[in-house]
Amino acid sequence: MTLIRTPRQNKRLPKAITVEQVERLLAAPGNADVLGRRDRAMLETLYSTGIRVSELVGLNYLDLDATGEALRIRGKGKKERLVPLGTHALIAIRSYIELVESDAKFSKAWAEENRTEAALFINKHGNRLSSRSVRRKLDKYLREAGLDPTISPHTLRHSFATHLLDNGADLRSVQELLGHQSLSTTQVYTHLSTQRIQKAYDDAHPRAEAG
Repeated sequence: MTLIRTPRQNKRLPKAITVEQVERLLAAPGNADVLGRRDRAMLETLYSTGIRVSELVGLNYLDLDATGEALRIRGKGKKERLVPLGTHALIAIRSYIELVESDAKFSKAWAEENRTEAALFINKHGNRLSSRSVRRKLDKYLREAGLDPTISPHTLRHSFATHLLDNGADLRSVQELLGHQSLSTTQVYTHLSTQRIQKAYDDAHPRAEAG
């Protein structure tokens, strides 16, 4: 029996949502106060960069390179990487920072003496936001946008990778952006892209299926 190999289990394909669904979610937070702008900036950042929620809440104020339009991310094993920020995410973060810095209640969190360890995304008390809080906020906006309540922060990470590959990004670049050590970990996303291509072919080509 020791010589008999157990059957290989198929890798569970990650779930991704459509670009239209992402846009509905990102439009849900308000823009009138600090917390609404923070929530929009968080969601834009998750989708723009594909970072893990633990990496999002671990971001410090000084990890933002607004000039270089990038974030310094501390991933698994304390490995650091730079990830580019899309225009929409950068605008949302700048809008959030602008309101925090003009609000006496919140601006203390980023005072000069606190800035080295200050969190980028803060709660209503000016402290670092938790992963659980991000999940609660996401649940709230999923309800407001009428989207599937099982969507998680990790779903945005999957969607980021899938949408990049769907639009021609190479696998190695996506691996680096996601912070995967092994390329095989990233390759699971190619199955999703292949499935989408196959479906598009089947739906569109007049001789794709037998009559």
